[in-house]
Amino acid sequence: MKYYGLRNQGATCYLNSILQALFMTREFREAVKSCSKHHKDDINVRLNTLFESLKEKTSETTEVTKTLRIEKVYEQQDAGQYLEKILSDVSDEASEIFKGELIHRTVCDQCGSHTDDEVPFFFLSLPLMDSKNGNYSVEDGIQEFLKDVEFCGEDQMYCDECKYKCDTTIKYKLKLHPEILILLLKRFEYNYHRMSYSKDSRAVDVCYTIDLPENQTYELYALVEHVGSLTGGHYTAIIKSEDEDRWYEFNDSSVTLLSDHRIQRKFEKSRSAHLLFYRKKRIGSQDEEQNGERRAEEERWAVEERWAKEERRAIAEIWAEEERKAEEERWAEEERWAEEERWMG
Repeated sequence: MKYYGLRNQGATCYLNSILQALFMTREFREAVKSCSKHHKDDINVRLNTLFESLKEKTSETTEVTKTLRIEKVYEQQDAGQYLEKILSDVSDEASEIFKGELIHRTVCDQCGSHTDDEVPFFFLSLPLMDSKNGNYSVEDGIQEFLKDVEFCGEDQMYCDECKYKCDTTIKYKLKLHPEILILLLKRFEYNYHRMSYSKDSRAVDVCYTIDLPENQTYELYALVEHVGSLTGGHYTAIIKSEDEDRWYEFNDSSVTLLSDHRIQRKFEKSRSAHLLFYRKKRIGSQDEEQNGERRAEEERWAVEERWAKEERRAIAEIWAEEERKAEEERWAEEERWAEEERWMG
């Protein structure tokens, strides 16, 4: 199959790269096509028209930029920002493919009570940091993103059960694994010393296969890369064809078939990878196994919640008993004072 590029309007390489990644995501392409039949003039229609054109020739993105209200086509923008905008604007059917859900559980270390917040996401933003062995990988970033966060000392949080600030732990759990998992490597950060954004170009081991909690495996099929400076750099996309299982580089209007060396390796060390697209891998009855594991995990959380409630009830009973004893002592003390006053009178 022959693939075609997208013409650059000036500095729209960031948009071209994410559009090619979305075009090469078959589930998204089909969902956009289906939804465009019920609309006349929205982003679904523009994307479907562009995708149909891309099947036959090098194409223009002018209608898409108009719909996204991109007026300054000679100014480079952040690819992650516009990817999120597109996924927020398209139909629910199309965006659902990328949508996952996190649970933020806030646990009081004093009484064990907790609250859960469900947080939907289109991609996970992974911070870049130094690794102990010098080889920072995408899986390191995921572990760092999901690790428990403790708030102690001056950072204590108020507990509704205890009625005062306590040491608190926030736990992160993936409740819903998306069909397509997007990871954003946070290469662009605001530098408060320089009062401007700067780019982090450290090397990252981009794994071709990653395992998330609950034994969910994902396989890499697309990367959006950024080379150069923050303002004068250039975006390209490297994507594996689902039909041919071959890798292509999409550089605006140019499309190049890459060598097969990528398939032979477990990871690629990259200083330019910015957005990573992973497809959920299914092996046999993996879904059924995952559902069983998910139910077991939910049951474990329910047991922990029952234990926490029993612990809170026991603590409340102890406090009530102590309050009752204190009240009895106060009454006894008042009666003693009254008796002394009668004797003195």
